[in-house]
Amino acid sequence: MSTLVVYESMWGNTEIVARAVAEGIGHDVAIVHVSDAPVPVPDDVDCLVVGGPTHAFSLSRPTTRRDAVAKGAPDAHTGRGVREWLAQLKATDRIDVATFGTRVGSVRHLPGSAAKAAGREVRRHRLGRLVATVSFYVDDMAGPLQAGEVERARAWGQELAAQRVSHGNGA
Repeated sequence: MSTLVVYESMWGNTEIVARAVAEGIGHDVAIVHVSDAPVPVPDDVDCLVVGGPTHAFSLSRPTTRRDAVAKGAPDAHTGRGVREWLAQLKATDRIDVATFGTRVGSVRHLPGSAAKAAGREVRRHRLGRLVATVSFYVDDMAGPLQAGEVERARAWGQELAAQRVSHGNGA
């Protein structure tokens, strides 16, 4: 049994969160950028953690990724995003799925987030059992992460690992 953490990151903040979550989970965790994420999810993966940046109150799209590059983000990862990767997966009921996203903290009151949108995609395409959804906050579009968010991401990873163990899904 293993965990796969798949992330999309334009400015590096979501990658930092993904790595902290993986560290919190602890053992038997693979972490991969969405551009390198496998299709299908390997059979030995029983927990999938998926995260991306919030663009226009949702998951990124090709146009919003291009807009981020136009605003100064590196253009290394403008291809396949989390939205497109999830759409390539087949339905399953064997995987626990947790979703996370990064978003600007000053607009917490506005609706929509990458975490919630990814969760909706998981449910809509029946990609597993959605077990958790959370947002992490950055100061501005390019970051940095707000104080305490890396620690909160690590703690969330620990919670996911504990939840799996308590339900008999972990080592």
